[in-house]
Amino acid sequence: MKFNLIAGLSLAFLMVADAGMAQQAPPPPPPAPPATNYDYHETFGPPFFTKNGSEFRAASGEPGPRYWQNRADYQLSAKLDDQTNEITGSEILTYTNNSPQKLDFLWMNLEQNLFKADSRGTAIVPLQGSRNWGRGQAFDAGYKIKSVKMLNAKGPATDVKFLISDTRMQLFLPKDVTANGGLVKLKIEYSFVSPNYGSDRMGIQDTKNGKIFQVAQWYPRICVYDDVEGWNTIPYTGPGEFYLEYGDFDLSITAPANHIVVASGELLNPQEVYTPEQLKRWAQAAQSEKTVIIRSADEVTQASSRPAGKKELTWHFKIRNARDASWASSAAFIVDAAKMDLPSGKKSIAISAYPVESDGNDAWGRSTEYVKKSIEYNSAKWFEFPYPAATAVAGIVGGMEYPGIVFCGYKAKTRGLWSVNDHEFGHTWFPMIVGSNERLYGWMDEGFNTFINTLSTADFNSGEYARKNPIDMHKTGDNFTKPGLETMFSQPANLRERNTGTLLYAKPSAGLVMLREQILGPERFDFAFRTYVARWAFKHPTPDDFFRTMENASGESLQWFWRGWFLNNWRLDVAVSDVKYVDNDASKGALITINNLEKMAMPVILEIKTVSGKTDRVKLPVEIWERNSTWTFKYPSTEALQSVTYDPDKVLPDFNESNNVWTKQQ
Repeated sequence: MKFNLIAGLSLAFLMVADAGMAQQAPPPPPPAPPATNYDYHETFGPPFFTKNGSEFRAASGEPGPRYWQNRADYQLSAKLDDQTNEITGSEILTYTNNSPQKLDFLWMNLEQNLFKADSRGTAIVPLQGSRNWGRGQAFDAGYKIKSVKMLNAKGPATDVKFLISDTRMQLFLPKDVTANGGLVKLKIEYSFVSPNYGSDRMGIQDTKNGKIFQVAQWYPRICVYDDVEGWNTIPYTGPGEFYLEYGDFDLSITAPANHIVVASGELLNPQEVYTPEQLKRWAQAAQSEKTVIIRSADEVTQASSRPAGKKELTWHFKIRNARDASWASSAAFIVDAAKMDLPSGKKSIAISAYPVESDGNDAWGRSTEYVKKSIEYNSAKWFEFPYPAATAVAGIVGGMEYPGIVFCGYKAKTRGLWSVNDHEFGHTWFPMIVGSNERLYGWMDEGFNTFINTLSTADFNSGEYARKNPIDMHKTGDNFTKPGLETMFSQPANLRERNTGTLLYAKPSAGLVMLREQILGPERFDFAFRTYVARWAFKHPTPDDFFRTMENASGESLQWFWRGWFLNNWRLDVAVSDVKYVDNDASKGALITINNLEKMAMPVILEIKTVSGKTDRVKLPVEIWERNSTWTFKYPSTEALQSVTYDPDKVLPDFNESNNVWTKQQ
């Protein structure tokens, strides 16, 4: 009979096992672990990246050798009628097609059409109203497109057929824009009436010394054509912001002569629009660490504070390598300024423009200080501020960002104004420098910006406005992960409006704080985050590009973290379930058991107290959950334990505190 080796070995093993068991009784089985929703294979499963790296976007998270993006340069002229609130404009767009495809039609954004009575955005305004629209407006809103022409190198301009669909305009070109660098130059004549309150992004504020016009989304803007979506033509219905191409902007704004105009970029003709005395003050401000008054509250009502002899003036500004440009105009402006100190020594200036109603509220008098310190901090920390001026404008808009200029509420006070100035100018980095797609991924600009605000606020004036008490992430985590809450990856327009503050601002910011403070540590995180900013400055990253860069630059696989906090609405609930002693002898060490009861994983922080009052901290890496839902480890105690507490400082988003503490039974 042929001997079966495997069967023989199995039989021998069973015989030995039987002999051993006859000599010693088996230990009792461990207690059954509590019911858990945790699935380690789901949390630490295969990579979730949507595709492998390519020659356009590398697997490392950086632009590939054949990365491309198109370019849009604008020459813009506008005239403001402050009686009718009408803005009449002329635009020359030079569009460069760097894609590998020829383009026989173009798409443009017409965001002013949101305020038309028959727009999609109007149709979806709830009965209680919305921040994402207007307030009680009944006028002939939206763009009036007078003409669209293609400017030819030789010969007369050619009319371009166009079709307007809600907030978008399709242009049917007489000839294709060739691939890999082809150019087309278009001229568009248009007008619109400014809304009084335009979706908290632009509008008109009445003051005793005149209207304040905060003007944005004021010219037809080319849609982005990219390697991810092709034409990005999501209609503008209010929620979600903007995704734009980079280029140079040349602005000429004509306004009544008693107005002061501020705008994105550098003012090129100050001698034509300011008085000789004001020019001297500007020169002083450009060298001053302290705020210098350019036009005081008392001077606002004095005719001598404006150049004499003209009914209107044209203000000429230029900003380079920007994705947009905006402006504000008013006869009511107080103006002040101070220089900003940038790491390279490049010149830039902080400016504030506000009415007398704001001057006495113990805030706007410090606005330029706030702008200066916020930008100086972020320039040194992440990437240098790229523009020649940074202007904060008080008006009806609560808070909105544009390259080199922001609009903030004229009633904002002290800490509130610091917060809104810091936040809106924080947007210089996200999405003005790092040009992510806000229409799809609002968390990549609002959340990242809210995160950097936590650091700039802690730094400002030795913590003048810093939080006095740390955030309780147990309570916050409960709120951020409630069942039924959408995920951060929801498009902004696909979120309940009441949830946007949580999912686009606060939750992604809290995630980056945890990643920096609890997972990577500040040094590794800051290097990786700076790497992301530098790689994608003035480019168009996707979420994968961010995730890949953070992992490659920090040297850490973070898929479990992205899955739990960003891609899904998972919860964290870790329980301290049991403490035993080796051989029932506390002097030989304690065996501590913890259980992961929900779908999220995080590193573990435990505070251990002994009966004599000694306190110790133990940190365990997230990898204990890589193939376990229950984990037991030996703690080298020499005496009995009084208590074991999970996450004693409440820095992790554990929503259920009832099982976080094991206490010695009396």
